Amino acid sequence: MAAIAFVALTASSSYAQNVDKKSEKARENILEGKKDVIDAKKDLKAAQKDSVADYQQFKKESETKIKANEKSIAALKVKVSKANSKEKAAFEKKLGVLEQKNANLKKRLEDYNVKGHTKWATFKLKFDSDMDELGKEMKNFFISKK
Repeated sequence: MAAIAFVALTASSSYAQNVDKKSEKARENILEGKKDVIDAKKDLKAAQKDSVADYQQFKKESETKIKANEKSIAALKVKVSKANSKEKAAFEKKLGVLEQKNANLKKRLEDYNVKGHTKWATFKLKFDSDMDELGKEMKNFFISKK
């Protein structure tokens, strides 16, 4: 009987140690998980700061380009005013389109709110493309399409 009690006590003690080890491992996993969440939040905040800083730099550069476009449009207006009456109406219409595109770019830039890295990258790509297209149109203003 003593042998059975000893075996039962040993088995019980061994089982308790297994449960304690499993509990300890679970606690460690929870702590690691919490640490991972904290690290992820820090990374997210850093990425958001980077996106905001990138946007502010991009906005400053784009505002400079928009102002340069306004000056180019004004210079084109002077040249158009000297054109013959037959071409003048068509040129003025093209100028109106260019002015509107530049104004739309300016408004899009002012209205944009940084909404995450993916949306920011998409906005920046589209905006740059539209800005480049406007630049090409102004450069080729007097080249007629046939």
